[in-house]
Amino acid sequence: MAKKENRVQVILECTEQRASGVPGMSRYITTKNKKNTTQRLERKKYNPYLKKVTLHREVK
Repeated sequence: MAKKENRVQVILECTEQRASGVPGMSRYITTKNKKNTTQRLERKKYNPYLKKVTLHREVK
Protein backbone atom coordinates (compact mmCIF):
# COMPACT_ATOMS: atom_id res chain seq x y z
CA MET A 1 0.00 0.00 0.00
CA ALA A 2 1.42 3.37 -1.02
CA LYS A 3 2.03 6.14 1.49
CA LYS A 4 -0.16 9.22 0.97
CA GLU A 5 1.95 12.27 0.20
CA ASN A 6 1.13 15.45 2.14
CA ARG A 7 3.93 17.61 0.72
CA VAL A 8 3.20 19.44 -2.52
CA GLN A 9 5.29 21.78 -4.69
CA VAL A 10 4.14 25.40 -4.77
CA ILE A 11 5.28 28.44 -6.77
CA LEU A 12 5.97 31.73 -4.99
CA GLU A 13 5.64 34.86 -7.15
CA CYS A 14 6.67 38.45 -6.34
CA THR A 15 3.74 40.75 -5.54
CA GLU A 16 5.59 44.09 -5.86
CA GLN A 17 6.92 43.39 -9.35
CA ARG A 18 3.48 42.45 -10.67
CA ALA A 19 2.03 45.74 -9.37
CA SER A 20 4.92 47.91 -10.64
CA GLY A 21 4.90 46.61 -14.23
CA VAL A 22 8.65 45.90 -14.38
CA PRO A 23 9.40 43.30 -17.11
CA GLY A 24 10.33 39.78 -16.03
CA MET A 25 8.97 37.77 -13.11
CA SER A 26 10.64 36.60 -9.92
CA ARG A 27 9.42 33.09 -9.01
CA TYR A 28 10.63 30.47 -6.57
CA ILE A 29 9.60 26.82 -6.18
CA THR A 30 9.27 25.32 -2.71
CA THR A 31 7.28 22.63 -0.92
CA LYS A 32 4.68 22.82 1.81
CA ASN A 33 2.71 20.35 3.89
CA LYS A 34 -0.88 20.79 2.71
CA LYS A 35 -2.24 19.10 5.84
CA ASN A 36 -0.59 21.52 8.30
CA THR A 37 -0.56 24.66 6.12
CA THR A 38 -3.92 25.04 4.41
CA GLN A 39 -3.65 28.77 3.59
CA ARG A 40 -1.33 30.22 0.94
CA LEU A 41 2.34 30.75 1.77
CA GLU A 42 3.90 34.21 2.04
CA ARG A 43 7.67 34.56 2.25
CA LYS A 44 10.15 37.39 1.89
CA LYS A 45 12.59 36.45 -0.88
CA TYR A 46 15.20 38.27 -2.98
CA ASN A 47 13.98 39.68 -6.31
CA PRO A 48 16.90 40.01 -8.77
CA TYR A 49 14.93 42.31 -11.11
CA LEU A 50 14.18 44.88 -8.38
CA LYS A 51 17.45 44.10 -6.53
CA LYS A 52 15.80 43.94 -3.10
CA VAL A 53 13.92 41.59 -0.78
CA THR A 54 10.19 41.57 -1.50
CA LEU A 55 7.08 39.67 -0.47
CA HIS A 56 6.39 36.53 -2.54
CA ARG A 57 3.00 34.80 -2.38
CA GLU A 58 1.88 31.37 -3.51
CA VAL A 59 0.15 31.26 -6.91
CA LYS A 60 -2.38 28.67 -7.90
